[in-house]
Amino acid sequence: MADFNKILDAGDVENGIVNVVVEIPEGSNHKVEWNRKLACFQLDRVEPTIFAKPCNYGFLPQTLDEDGDELDALIITDQPLTTGVFLEAKVIGVMKFVDDGEVDDKVVVVPADDRNNGNAINSLADLPEQLIKQLEFHFNHYKDLKKAGTTVVESWEDADAAKQVIYDAIQRWKDEA
Repeated sequence: MADFNKILDAGDVENGIVNVVVEIPEGSNHKVEWNRKLACFQLDRVEPTIFAKPCNYGFLPQTLDEDGDELDALIITDQPLTTGVFLEAKVIGVMKFVDDGEVDDKVVVVPADDRNNGNAINSLADLPEQLIKQLEFHFNHYKDLKKAGTTVVESWEDADAAKQVIYDAIQRWKDEA
Protein backbone atom coordinates (compact mmCIF):
# COMPACT_ATOMS: atom_id res chain seq x y z
CA MET A 1 0.00 0.00 0.00
CA ALA A 2 1.20 3.50 -0.79
CA ASP A 3 1.64 6.30 1.71
CA PHE A 4 -1.16 8.65 0.67
CA ASN A 5 0.57 11.60 2.32
CA LYS A 6 3.57 11.06 0.03
CA ILE A 7 1.84 10.35 -3.28
CA LEU A 8 -1.09 12.78 -2.98
CA ASP A 9 -1.57 16.33 -1.80
CA ALA A 10 -4.83 18.06 -0.90
CA GLY A 11 -5.57 18.84 -4.55
CA ASP A 12 -6.73 21.95 -6.40
CA VAL A 13 -8.30 23.71 -3.43
CA GLU A 14 -8.69 27.05 -5.21
CA ASN A 15 -10.94 25.44 -7.82
CA GLY A 16 -12.74 23.35 -5.22
CA ILE A 17 -11.43 19.94 -6.32
CA VAL A 18 -9.59 17.99 -3.63
CA ASN A 19 -8.10 14.54 -3.18
CA VAL A 20 -9.88 12.47 -0.55
CA VAL A 21 -8.92 9.04 0.79
CA VAL A 22 -11.73 6.81 2.08
CA GLU A 23 -11.27 5.40 5.58
CA ILE A 24 -14.80 4.23 6.46
CA PRO A 25 -17.50 3.12 4.00
CA GLU A 26 -21.04 4.37 4.51
CA GLY A 27 -22.95 1.96 6.78
CA SER A 28 -19.87 0.61 8.58
CA ASN A 29 -19.52 0.63 12.35
CA HIS A 30 -15.78 -0.06 12.08
CA LYS A 31 -13.77 3.04 13.02
CA VAL A 32 -10.91 2.67 10.54
CA GLU A 33 -8.23 5.35 10.70
CA TRP A 34 -5.19 6.20 8.62
CA ASN A 35 -2.10 5.59 10.76
CA ARG A 36 0.28 8.29 9.56
CA LYS A 37 3.35 6.81 11.29
CA LEU A 38 2.89 3.35 9.77
CA ALA A 39 1.37 4.59 6.47
CA CYS A 40 -1.50 2.11 6.63
CA PHE A 41 -5.10 1.78 7.72
CA GLN A 42 -5.83 0.57 11.23
CA LEU A 43 -9.02 -0.56 12.94
CA ASP A 44 -9.21 1.81 15.89
CA ARG A 45 -12.41 0.41 17.39
CA VAL A 46 -15.79 -1.13 16.66
CA GLU A 47 -18.67 1.25 17.37
CA PRO A 48 -22.18 0.12 18.34
CA THR A 49 -24.10 -0.69 15.15
CA ILE A 50 -26.62 2.08 15.87
CA PHE A 51 -23.76 4.52 15.22
CA ALA A 52 -22.75 3.19 11.79
CA LYS A 53 -21.51 5.97 9.49
CA PRO A 54 -24.35 7.71 7.58
CA CYS A 55 -21.94 8.54 4.73
CA ASN A 56 -18.45 7.63 3.56
CA TYR A 57 -15.72 9.13 5.74
CA GLY A 58 -12.15 9.96 4.87
CA PHE A 59 -9.35 12.51 4.90
CA LEU A 60 -7.48 15.00 2.74
CA PRO A 61 -3.77 14.11 2.34
CA GLN A 62 -1.09 16.51 3.50
CA THR A 63 -3.42 18.34 5.88
CA LEU A 64 -3.66 18.59 9.65
CA ASP A 65 -6.75 19.71 11.51
CA GLU A 66 -6.57 21.34 14.92
CA ASP A 67 -6.99 17.90 16.56
CA GLY A 68 -3.64 16.76 15.09
CA ASP A 69 -5.13 14.32 12.55
CA GLU A 70 -5.56 14.79 8.82
CA LEU A 71 -8.56 16.94 7.91
CA ASP A 72 -11.70 14.81 7.81
CA ALA A 73 -14.12 14.60 4.89
CA LEU A 74 -17.74 13.51 4.67
CA ILE A 75 -18.02 11.94 1.22
CA ILE A 76 -21.57 11.93 -0.15
CA THR A 77 -22.20 9.21 -2.72
CA ASP A 78 -25.18 7.03 -3.58
CA GLN A 79 -23.29 3.84 -2.65
CA PRO A 80 -20.56 2.99 -0.12
CA LEU A 81 -16.94 3.40 -1.18
CA THR A 82 -14.17 0.99 -0.18
CA THR A 83 -11.51 1.73 2.43
CA GLY A 84 -8.30 2.77 0.66
CA VAL A 85 -9.92 4.21 -2.46
CA PHE A 86 -9.09 7.81 -3.24
CA LEU A 87 -11.15 10.17 -5.35
CA GLU A 88 -11.11 13.64 -6.77
CA ALA A 89 -13.94 15.37 -4.97
CA LYS A 90 -15.85 18.62 -5.28
CA VAL A 91 -15.94 20.70 -2.08
CA ILE A 92 -19.53 21.73 -1.27
CA GLY A 93 -19.26 22.87 2.35
CA VAL A 94 -17.98 22.19 5.85
CA MET A 95 -19.54 20.90 9.03
CA LYS A 96 -18.03 22.95 11.86
CA PHE A 97 -17.57 20.37 14.61
CA VAL A 98 -16.14 20.15 18.11
CA ASP A 99 -15.17 16.79 19.65
CA ASP A 100 -14.36 16.79 23.35
CA GLY A 101 -13.40 20.46 23.25
CA GLU A 102 -11.19 20.17 20.13
CA VAL A 103 -12.01 21.58 16.70
CA ASP A 104 -12.55 18.59 14.37
CA ASP A 105 -14.17 20.08 11.26
CA LYS A 106 -15.50 17.87 8.46
CA VAL A 107 -15.24 19.06 4.86
CA VAL A 108 -18.28 17.91 2.85
CA VAL A 109 -17.52 16.62 -0.66
CA VAL A 110 -19.08 14.76 -3.57
CA PRO A 111 -17.32 12.99 -6.46
CA ALA A 112 -15.96 15.55 -8.94
CA ASP A 113 -17.33 13.49 -11.84
CA ASP A 114 -20.75 12.07 -10.94
CA ARG A 115 -22.44 11.17 -14.19
CA ASN A 116 -25.21 9.35 -12.33
CA ASN A 117 -26.71 12.62 -11.13
CA GLY A 118 -25.29 14.86 -13.85
CA ASN A 119 -22.96 16.60 -11.39
CA ALA A 120 -26.08 18.16 -9.85
CA ILE A 121 -24.67 18.60 -6.33
CA ASN A 122 -22.70 21.84 -6.09
CA SER A 123 -23.53 23.11 -2.59
CA LEU A 124 -24.97 21.96 0.71
CA ALA A 125 -28.33 23.34 -0.47
CA ASP A 126 -28.36 20.64 -3.19
CA LEU A 127 -28.34 17.86 -0.57
CA PRO A 128 -31.61 16.57 0.86
CA GLU A 129 -32.45 18.40 4.08
CA GLN A 130 -33.09 15.00 5.70
CA LEU A 131 -29.49 13.92 4.97
CA ILE A 132 -28.13 17.06 6.67
CA LYS A 133 -30.36 16.31 9.68
CA GLN A 134 -29.14 12.69 9.81
CA LEU A 135 -25.49 13.73 9.61
CA GLU A 136 -25.98 16.33 12.32
CA PHE A 137 -27.81 13.85 14.56
CA HIS A 138 -25.11 11.22 14.04
CA PHE A 139 -22.22 13.51 14.90
CA ASN A 140 -24.04 15.07 17.86
CA HIS A 141 -24.72 11.63 19.38
CA TYR A 142 -22.26 8.98 18.16
CA LYS A 143 -20.27 9.08 21.41
CA ASP A 144 -23.30 9.18 23.72
CA LEU A 145 -22.86 5.62 25.01
CA LYS A 146 -19.26 6.31 26.00
CA LYS A 147 -19.13 10.00 26.87
CA ALA A 148 -22.45 11.80 26.27
CA GLY A 149 -22.46 15.45 25.33
CA THR A 150 -18.86 15.62 24.11
CA THR A 151 -19.59 16.18 20.41
CA VAL A 152 -21.29 19.25 18.94
CA VAL A 153 -22.11 20.20 15.38
CA GLU A 154 -21.76 23.97 15.59
CA SER A 155 -22.79 24.96 12.06
CA TRP A 156 -22.84 24.15 8.37
CA GLU A 157 -20.93 26.55 6.13
CA ASP A 158 -20.43 26.98 2.39
CA ALA A 159 -17.65 25.91 0.03
CA ASP A 160 -15.68 29.12 0.53
CA ALA A 161 -15.58 28.52 4.29
CA ALA A 162 -14.55 24.92 3.60
CA LYS A 163 -11.69 26.08 1.38
CA GLN A 164 -10.40 28.29 4.19
CA VAL A 165 -10.51 25.32 6.58
CA ILE A 166 -8.52 23.32 4.01
CA TYR A 167 -5.95 26.08 3.47
CA ASP A 168 -5.46 26.35 7.25
CA ALA A 169 -5.01 22.55 7.48
CA ILE A 170 -2.45 22.57 4.65
CA GLN A 171 -0.50 25.28 6.46
CA ARG A 172 -0.50 23.25 9.69
CA TRP A 173 0.84 20.27 7.69
CA LYS A 174 3.63 22.39 6.24
CA ASP A 175 4.46 23.81 9.66
CA GLU A 176 4.83 20.24 11.03
CA ALA A 177 7.08 19.09 8.16
